[in-house]
Amino acid sequence: MLIEFHRTIVGDRLRNEAFYEALRRVIVPGRTTVADVGSGTGLLGFMAARLGAKRVFLYEHGDVMKLAKTLARRNRIRRCVFIPEHSTAVIDAEPVDLVVSETLGNFAYEERLLETMGDARRFLRSGGTVIPQRVRQFLAPVVNDRIHRELTVWEQVGYGLDLEPAAQMSLNNLYVRSLSPADLSTLPVRCCDEADLRRANRSRREAEATWRCERAETMYGFALWWECELVPGISLSTSPHAPRTHWEQLYLPLLDPIRAQPGDEVAIRLRTDTGLEAGVAVRWRVEHAHAGRVHEQALDIRKGYLG
Repeated sequence: MLIEFHRTIVGDRLRNEAFYEALRRVIVPGRTTVADVGSGTGLLGFMAARLGAKRVFLYEHGDVMKLAKTLARRNRIRRCVFIPEHSTAVIDAEPVDLVVSETLGNFAYEERLLETMGDARRFLRSGGTVIPQRVRQFLAPVVNDRIHRELTVWEQVGYGLDLEPAAQMSLNNLYVRSLSPADLSTLPVRCCDEADLRRANRSRREAEATWRCERAETMYGFALWWECELVPGISLSTSPHAPRTHWEQLYLPLLDPIRAQPGDEVAIRLRTDTGLEAGVAVRWRVEHAHAGRVHEQALDIRKGYLG
């Protein structure tokens, strides 16, 4: 069990406060039943119990379930039922009024949020609801070269060695990095994808964003982040413009920097697949239209791993 992983999560004050307030708004003391899917140490389920939930079912298939039971006893948390199974493996789930799940990653869907929430909707009674309810993803060009220089260090090794194939592998990857507004272009941030978690969602998704450049600038990659609406009026965000959480942004590299001029058009198409067979598959194609010509770059994280 990776206790450090769970420590990082439960130590995120902004995350905890947002989920607590969302639960408080939905739970009717003495009446609401709750399923905490992927419950981890049980924090969200414990919150629900303390807020007066009639019963809380905690689904967790990992060893952390033993710790959750210990914490529940130590804190005298009542009305909890611990189910040591992945929620998708449960056939006859107890119907509930509310499903809550925090299976968000730095890439919003990397922990199979779409698939988990899509399956867990079968736990709901008629009129039931889910937390979170909606996820939006955003893209912006990165104009600071610090990450690009880090990834292309292969070119500076020297000794008469050509390490270009290794450099290409490094660029065909996603990177979790902390980015600031100063790292980004002044071009508008684009919302490129939206998933309503109250409905079924496809594992294979496409996201697109296009910009018309207003001034000369060099783009080294793209920043990707998300905003998650727990309930109307309560959201979490991994935006570089938002208060910092334990999540960070993703950096999508370019093979070659784009030296854009005023009037140029830059477009990115992002294709992802988080289905069970694919794991986490991500590809992105970037087009730069300049002086009547279009230059393309295609990247795929499957090219960025050693077999």
